[in-house]
Amino acid sequence: MNRKSFIKKAAGAMLVAVPAYSILGCSNDDSANGDPNIDPSARDCSENGANAITITSNHGHTLLVSKEDVAAGVEKEYSIQGGSGHDHKVKLTTSHFNSLQSNSQITVESTTGNAHRHDVTVACA
Repeated sequence: MNRKSFIKKAAGAMLVAVPAYSILGCSNDDSANGDPNIDPSARDCSENGANAITITSNHGHTLLVSKEDVAAGVEKEYSIQGGSGHDHKVKLTTSHFNSLQSNSQITVESTTGNAHRHDVTVACA
């Protein structure tokens, strides 16, 4: 095999391997940084803010929403990178903040990156 053939084959292999690694790198772990087992009647966004209680196929992503953000109720975009090697964003709208102000949980979809996305369920802490 000459150098030119080797480079073409190596580049082709990388084009297949990188997306496959990204997809396979996603776990089936739906955990997040919030405790999904807290009694819903004990949750209080006004006092404690909110966080992600589940992130589908999670691999290190986290989300924290401060009590000040909940009180302001203004649309905001958050990074959920956490300990993951890549980032996604989620946008909480005024309607989402209205739900959190009522201590109701919400589910939002992250942006797509590395050939995947996540559903993020946010609940009061």
